[in-house]
Amino acid sequence: MAKIYDVEITVKSITQSKCHAGHKQGDSWLCKKDKTPGGICVGAFNAIIPQLRTLIHGGVHYWDKEGDVSYVSCPDRNVQVVWELKRLRSD
Repeated sequence: MAKIYDVEITVKSITQSKCHAGHKQGDSWLCKKDKTPGGICVGAFNAIIPQLRTLIHGGVHYWDKEGDVSYVSCPDRNVQVVWELKRLRSD
């Protein structure tokens, strides 16, 4: 069976206004194995899912400078929240 990794999800920056969901820079959640963390707004989580699944299952994105870290922008262009997804390796 393939290894499944935990991924830490962090609000890296908010460059416009305030997040409508109340997220603040530095807010963080742990996605343990393949279970969803609570409290992230649905729109942002929907944008995060594709890259999150790749990291959970050990994959990499060719555009990421670090194989274990990926960045996702919130779909709300008026707020511009940037989320950092970081795979946590225990091996």
